[in-house]
Amino acid sequence: MPEAPNKNGRDYSVNKKTLQFIEDVTANADQVQNRVLAEILSRNAGVEYLNRLGVSGKNMDRETFKKLVPVIKYEDIQPEINRIANGDKSAILCSQPISEFLTSSGTSGGERKLMPTIEEELGRRSLLYSLLMPVMNQFVPGLDKGKGMYFLFIKSEAKTPGGLVARPVLTSYYKSTHFKNRPYDPYTNYTSPNETILCPDSYQSMYSQMLCGLFQNKEVLRVGAVFASGFIRAIRFLEKHWRLLCNDIRTGSIDPQITDPSVRESVMRIVKPDPELADFIESECGKESWKGIITRLWPNTKYVDVIVTGTMSQYIPTLDFYSNGLPLVCTMYASSECYFGVNLNPLCKPSDVSYTLIPTMAYFEFLPVQRNNDVNTNSIAVPKTLDGKEQKELVDLVDVKLGQEYELVVTTYAGLYRYRVGDVLRVAGFKNKAPQFTFICRKNVALSIDSDKTDEVELQTAVKNAVNHLIPFDATLTEYTSYADLSTIPGHYVLFWELTVNGSTPIPPSVFEDCCLTIEESFNSVYRQGRASDKSIGPLEIRIVDVGTFDKLMDYAISLGASINQYKAPRCVKYEPIIQLLNDKVVASYFSPKCPKWVPGHKKWSNA
Repeated sequence: MPEAPNKNGRDYSVNKKTLQFIEDVTANADQVQNRVLAEILSRNAGVEYLNRLGVSGKNMDRETFKKLVPVIKYEDIQPEINRIANGDKSAILCSQPISEFLTSSGTSGGERKLMPTIEEELGRRSLLYSLLMPVMNQFVPGLDKGKGMYFLFIKSEAKTPGGLVARPVLTSYYKSTHFKNRPYDPYTNYTSPNETILCPDSYQSMYSQMLCGLFQNKEVLRVGAVFASGFIRAIRFLEKHWRLLCNDIRTGSIDPQITDPSVRESVMRIVKPDPELADFIESECGKESWKGIITRLWPNTKYVDVIVTGTMSQYIPTLDFYSNGLPLVCTMYASSECYFGVNLNPLCKPSDVSYTLIPTMAYFEFLPVQRNNDVNTNSIAVPKTLDGKEQKELVDLVDVKLGQEYELVVTTYAGLYRYRVGDVLRVAGFKNKAPQFTFICRKNVALSIDSDKTDEVELQTAVKNAVNHLIPFDATLTEYTSYADLSTIPGHYVLFWELTVNGSTPIPPSVFEDCCLTIEESFNSVYRQGRASDKSIGPLEIRIVDVGTFDKLMDYAISLGASINQYKAPRCVKYEPIIQLLNDKVVASYFSPKCPKWVPGHKKWSNA
């Protein structure tokens, strides 16, 4: 993820000061955490939520705080969130005014979660960004001698009935003065002008950013996007449109489809006629293989900066193919709820990535979890509510154990108290007294392509809605499973269906297409936005398999050691031999015929 510049520019003394800051806060992690909790409680003393729990906020020690304040999930504070969204300006969760809502990619009731934030949080996020280049500069010197080519985008935003903006955290950041009015810094010099990043039209934004990146190809020292999936979409976009882009570079113009005046103006300040460069790009893109296309077009690139942890790890082989094995760098760990930490060893292998949580960002606690190491699934089911014993099992930042897995719990300056983020982390080591965590997965997630997260319950409900289309043909669904197919760009969900057909009338293809669309319409707003607006997810596919396929799947699982008494068909599969077994039994395949309906904002706001 790209970093915010230090407001004073960056030089050796700034780098040294930043690295010393990391040393200091990690060496004194427990004291810093104690101070952070005291600050949060002192600032928010008197807010309605804490008063209701009997928390005074002043001079309260950690143990009393833990005794009085329960560990919560989103649904527990949704009534308070809704009041704020509807215009209640009283101090409900936080003493400072809620400046906007950050929309989480996790969902509640099929809608994005709304995370309250305050103005000062932008400063905390900028602080974490400012740590990244001093760390990176230790491993890859000379990054101030060129530019970064990052594909950054804003997403749709909405206004709550009370007038607060609700938008993704990165959209909030890119639209802030912290980003737009940043002073020049050679370490954070990008090929994309601000106007191209802030363009709301995804095609125009991608096209103009790619054009600027190609024109400045010799200056590019690092490339990236936020997620691995986003960067691969950019390369796929280049595969489709390189001829148009080459024409623009040859003539020093920009395609008429780019109609945004500010985008056109900003691009034309950069792009000039360069027939030699256009010939070079045409030659490379016209070759049969696109292996190593990144290093071929941008020959000075030193690394690819994308998130490849968690579900994004599924994109590593594709990135390696396009980049000729350049280092894949994951720089930081953040979410809508809070920004957490940085990777202090950025050139490590993706499988070894760990993040050092910066103790000043929030107050952190950790709930021990046990993982099911089934070959069929990598998701972790964590109980939705905690009993008294489980609440007491939470440990502080400095008390986690090496190798243990935990669910992350945060208390933030913006009004989340002992909030379960839903991320499962494993302790990989320590930086001084501060633990370093490997991101394992989101809890209860079955399928994910981009920022979408679909759990088994949601999948089951969607399938149940879809099979109603089979009733007129006297057909029933015997069994099903699913997986995220990344062989297409963008990736898409695949469902394997085994049917029992008692009727004599053949089922038309249009009925299965209706089933596909019904499933998509049943999914949450994050998925539907990815399909309809962001184009980050491809059409859902149903593959019909031979009768008896799931019996063979059970036989295979038992051969691997599964108990015949406890076996049940997995609702999501990730183990390649199982996917191959299912694909070998496919007799027909159908895709969703169009995008599901989606509009910005929550359904209830739209209805209002």
